[in-house]
Amino acid sequence: MTNPEISKNVVAANIQTNYHDSGEGPVVILIHGSGPGVTAYANWRLNMPAISEHFRVIAPDMVGFGFTERPADFEYRMENWVDHIIGLMDALDIEKAHVVGNSFGGALAIAAAVKYPERVDRMILMGSAGTKFELTDGLNAVWGYEPSIANMRKLLDVFAYDRSLVTDELAELRYNASIQPGFQESFARMFPAPRQRWVDALASSDEALRALANDTLIVHGREDFVVPLSAGLRLAELIERAELHVFGRCGHWTQIEHKDRFNQLVVNFFKGA
Repeated sequence: MTNPEISKNVVAANIQTNYHDSGEGPVVILIHGSGPGVTAYANWRLNMPAISEHFRVIAPDMVGFGFTERPADFEYRMENWVDHIIGLMDALDIEKAHVVGNSFGGALAIAAAVKYPERVDRMILMGSAGTKFELTDGLNAVWGYEPSIANMRKLLDVFAYDRSLVTDELAELRYNASIQPGFQESFARMFPAPRQRWVDALASSDEALRALANDTLIVHGREDFVVPLSAGLRLAELIERAELHVFGRCGHWTQIEHKDRFNQLVVNFFKGA
């Protein structure tokens, strides 16, 4: 049985990179979040088919996550993750792309747009880090995850407003994903306690955010207990060309809990380019 999380492979910034590539047209890059055992497929499986009806969709496993290579000497910091995403664009001959960033991926999208403004077109920041906020209990639990089915179940309860999405089967699936060889080892290296410093390290400066010229859609769940709604509101205040969409009755999983409306928002926003 083939694993749907494993797709194409390319060397990007000297790193063997697993990525998904579907559809045709202007390029949309989907950057996943930083949960334990996360992969591009796990994060975006309900979104790639709908968005790829209108765009070419690229969804990589960022270095340190999923089925992308984990170099033993790699330093997990924003500058190097930015080099990886730009390296992927170079490897695939993509000059410029729209970007959707989820949580950690939103912070990465912002940092890439700050450093390489000519490479990033429109941005959608979903439950996004990228500005300073006080570490939440939810995010502390995510980054401090120790593998067990019970701990994964608790985390999934933090992610989702709609508890019906959090089944025992899903908890077991995501737990098994988190204990694949090398996964927890790299994850534990990324955000060790004390963890407020990593929230701050993911943040771009207010000055850099104000200087962004990208048309930006900020999407946030009102009941997000991982990255608080206040962080999305702050991004909306600072980014000049920003729009804001807040989903009520929604946690940190906008793309899952409100998938159809989220997919339509993505398509409409990028088609407006």
